[in-house]
Amino acid sequence: MSIYLDHAATTPIHPKVKEAMLPFLEDHFGNPSSIHAYGRTVRQAIDRARDQVAASIHADPGQLIFTSGGTEADNLALIGVAMAMREKGKDRVITTTVEHHAVLDTCQYLEKIGFQVIYVPVDRYGRVQTEELKRAIDDRTAIISVMYGNNEVGTLQPIEEIGQIAKERGVWFHTDAVQALGSEPLDVRKLPVDLLSLSSHKINGPKGVGALYIGRKVPLQPQMHGGMQERRRRAGTENVIGIVGFGQAAELAMANREEHRDTAQRCREAMLETWRQEGISFVVNGHPEHYLPHVLNVSFPGAETETLLMNLDLEGIACSSGSACTSGTLEVSHVLKAMGLPDELLRSAIRFSFGWGNTVEQVTEAAKTVARVVRRLTEQ
Repeated sequence: MSIYLDHAATTPIHPKVKEAMLPFLEDHFGNPSSIHAYGRTVRQAIDRARDQVAASIHADPGQLIFTSGGTEADNLALIGVAMAMREKGKDRVITTTVEHHAVLDTCQYLEKIGFQVIYVPVDRYGRVQTEELKRAIDDRTAIISVMYGNNEVGTLQPIEEIGQIAKERGVWFHTDAVQALGSEPLDVRKLPVDLLSLSSHKINGPKGVGALYIGRKVPLQPQMHGGMQERRRRAGTENVIGIVGFGQAAELAMANREEHRDTAQRCREAMLETWRQEGISFVVNGHPEHYLPHVLNVSFPGAETETLLMNLDLEGIACSSGSACTSGTLEVSHVLKAMGLPDELLRSAIRFSFGWGNTVEQVTEAAKTVARVVRRLTEQ
């Protein structure tokens, strides 16, 4: 038995995405900046992909910049805006304690070069304290960055409320929506966000490509130089194969979003119900109402995370202890620590995440295996 339940880390490439990419591995190899037929063919493919990704968030294609992934998109948003705003006397950045390391590490870099960063706390469910955020804003604040949905526990943040606060105070607002794409209804025409990060490999597209939505009036200092690409905001020959794949994946994600959510929710409920029937002790981490249905973080008191993961891997079940960017380390999740969980829950937490290819029957079988492993480890 082999069951993949780590879709929040990365997803398998969809066959239709692979099919769309293949011609650009073979016949269509031109440089998109070339003016001859070879280049024009590739340029048209990039334009189409930009249309597809932009449509997934209801943006104008001209507002979308392709990047090497969600991490670069986060870096470009935060550093690009912060550097542009410092010239206007604004040197403060506000974020939260539960952001992805792509944001947190970028904020640490900004601190090293003279910016002040305020890390707003969250409640025990991992949700932002908006009153704390309001108090943190002052006349020096350049940008606020709060993720749409958490990659470790699935908690959804009050993005609309935060966006309204930012707009009222005249502060730029960025959200990392990497985990939300393909799950939540993202519409930048209605969402009060100025910048929004996306990633291909979370929605059954290829790795190494992402995008940043940038509102029309947002000041942004480019971080890469050397060419005219991406409206001079991100120099370098485009990752054509990846971009084409991202476009196809985004189109599929839009078409299948409701089905994806429904399947993920049913898988989640089946897993939890199986554990209840099995009579094992477990605690769900994250918000009970506002959550991404495909992300399920659970603690099994009395069992150690690393031991659980190794035993489940031997049983053919792939899951994780949290962010793939920090897996392989023995550090306790910064997200769970920020939520103030007791040590027993911190050290026994596992993330299961569902996606394309998973079925309720498959997840139920996996849940039974998890129960058996947990029982074995806790009854020793």
